[in-house]
Amino acid sequence: MAFEPPERLARALAENSDDGDAMWRERLPGLVDEALDACGAVPERVHAPGGRSSVVVLVRLADGAPAVLKLAPPSAAPQGEALALGRWDGWGACRLLARPAPGALLLERLRPDVSLRSLAQAKALLEAADTVRKLWVEVPVGSGLPTVAERTATQAATLDGAPEMYRPLVEAARAARAESLADPPEELLLHGAYGQGKVLAGDRAPWLAVGPSPVTGERAYDLARLGLDRVEDLVGADTGSSTSRRRLSRLADSLDVDRDRLRAWTLFRAVYGGMSALRRGRRPMGEALLEYAGWL
Repeated sequence: MAFEPPERLARALAENSDDGDAMWRERLPGLVDEALDACGAVPERVHAPGGRSSVVVLVRLADGAPAVLKLAPPSAAPQGEALALGRWDGWGACRLLARPAPGALLLERLRPDVSLRSLAQAKALLEAADTVRKLWVEVPVGSGLPTVAERTATQAATLDGAPEMYRPLVEAARAARAESLADPPEELLLHGAYGQGKVLAGDRAPWLAVGPSPVTGERAYDLARLGLDRVEDLVGADTGSSTSRRRLSRLADSLDVDRDRLRAWTLFRAVYGGMSALRRGRRPMGEALLEYAGWL
């Protein structure tokens, strides 16, 4: 098929200095064709705008059934996604149908244009909480997945050299991470990148999660990312500060997660996300996340 990667993916790959990803980008058209041939699928269209870390092709299988072919670069660790989806086996998440080629996943097709972000905020959070609780299961033996401690160690290291005006936030985020890791309450399989945009409408279930970046650790870490959803709306509202704190409290209580641990991981993820956005030139998002972090 004639193929060009979606603009968001091309831009993200251009920001990434990983040599393996650069080689993957050059080979991408051929990789798409190879994966299509391997699973005997006929492409319909490339889903756009798509994500920043993968190509999603809507396809039809030989029997006419709809499916999704997803290809991800090495840095996105598609093998981890495959392991998590296999462990969930369709419970709360899209079903993994096959792995037709290295770095390629054949997935159950959901409704790619309808996510929880299409709902009102209160309803979206309720559905998101109901879905994510299904994903928190025991870690598969010998999974080799990174722990929250390992993933956040790399992230914390990127905070070195933060502008002076943000140093208090950076130090608070590091302290929150260190305190949370000192006595973790559990070790579960986590989605790792859970948010309203990662929950799509389906046929066999109303809402199913997609696109995990799985880690092992405590539920509060997973839930923290959900607390940051629609942060731009929060910081633009007169009651944003109080609303954000109420949101976290409700999320914690609805899923029996410790409020203080959720606040700590939300602070860390907001500061890391904000600084990353600033480095990539996404100033409005970066400033919104850092303002939110200041409220915590």
